[in-house]
Amino acid sequence: MTDSALGISQPSSRSEAEEVLVEATYRKVTWRLMSFLFVCWVLNYIDRVNVSFAQLQLKHDLGLSDAAYGLGVSLFFIGYILFEVPSTLLLKRIGARKTVTRIMMLWGGITVSMAFLTSPWQFYLARILLGAAEGGFWPGIILFLTYWYPAARRARITSRFLLAIAVAGIIGGPLSGYILQNFSGVLGFRNWQWLFFLEGLPAVVAGVVAFFYLTDKPQHAKWLSNDQKRIILQALEADERQKSLHAPSRLLAALCDVRVYILAAGWATVPLCGTILNYWTPTIIKQTGVTDILNIGLLSVLPYIVGAVAMLVIARSSDLTLERRWHFAASTTAGAAGAALLTLVTGEWPAAIACLSLVSISYFAAAAIIWSIPPSYLSGDAAAGGIAVISGLGQVGAFFGPIMLGWVKTFTGSFSTGLLVVAALVLTGGVLVLLGVPRPAVRRQ
Repeated sequence: MTDSALGISQPSSRSEAEEVLVEATYRKVTWRLMSFLFVCWVLNYIDRVNVSFAQLQLKHDLGLSDAAYGLGVSLFFIGYILFEVPSTLLLKRIGARKTVTRIMMLWGGITVSMAFLTSPWQFYLARILLGAAEGGFWPGIILFLTYWYPAARRARITSRFLLAIAVAGIIGGPLSGYILQNFSGVLGFRNWQWLFFLEGLPAVVAGVVAFFYLTDKPQHAKWLSNDQKRIILQALEADERQKSLHAPSRLLAALCDVRVYILAAGWATVPLCGTILNYWTPTIIKQTGVTDILNIGLLSVLPYIVGAVAMLVIARSSDLTLERRWHFAASTTAGAAGAALLTLVTGEWPAAIACLSLVSISYFAAAAIIWSIPPSYLSGDAAAGGIAVISGLGQVGAFFGPIMLGWVKTFTGSFSTGLLVVAALVLTGGVLVLLGVPRPAVRRQ
């Protein structure tokens, strides 16, 4: 169906009835598409970070040191970075439906296969393949959001989508703890083997569902009325008109845009907070004297809850003021403070949880804010490629973070030096985005 057939035009003002229809339209889109992708992202993050719980037993069975475990965690990002740009560009060509199906079935299958690991080299290979399978999922979703939501709604929608990471932490911690505590020896398998199998299989099922459920663009949505399609498409058209006439629309132009690399550098510091939160929280809690696996899983939930609430509040403030850079810098400052204060924590788990909560605020809120910036500058192939480049280069922090913390923990017996490095880098990332990226000319819609 063409735009003219939908009667797209930009009205000078909206009636109250039109406003009601607009809000109802976006609620419908959010419920129909984002709720399903939310579940997919929950499954994705559970499968990505369940190794932080499996390692409590896995390291002994495979003969892994903390440094070797950190290396295995980091190798995930080699495959992830290599397939980030190609996968995102492919989504632009073939659509989200086929792309999400491919990614989910592959990552679910690889997670299940990790139940049969017998050596460190198999662990390393599985992590690389898992990263390759997941490459492009996150930037692809960010690109997919630009097909449905105008700029003024994206920070809030992105923050709601990122809630899936918090939900994954809230669900994954107790679930992983329960599996590890109760499935050891069942049918002759170790508890960590059951962990990978039971948490990987749902992703395969969701991948099949995605093929039949997702809709690539508003024009193809049979579940929207013509008026609802018109509302979405004219809002997106207004977005395009607000961008500079010289805004990059080709991939090569995006690759030559210094803002892409400043945003990539800023984004690279955010996964450092994720490294602490997603891969070392169980170990940090255990070091405070908590030994019961299920209790460790339950306590690990708390920072995710704090981060989720903070993200919603900060993202709403960012959308209402249409300001991104200061919100990003404030979020990274909280994470830097949390990482630095963790070096002072000794045997008190409440203090550790408080510091991890500050780290969580940075991880969630900063991510929600920074991903609403690139679509304000980029369009067309430049948006697809630029977002993927930012995401891919940003994973440098995710790659080196686990290696650094694992190495420091192995050779010093403490995380302190690594945490101070993380704090300095995260603070620097916030300053880079604040000073290096000009405020885009975004008009309230």
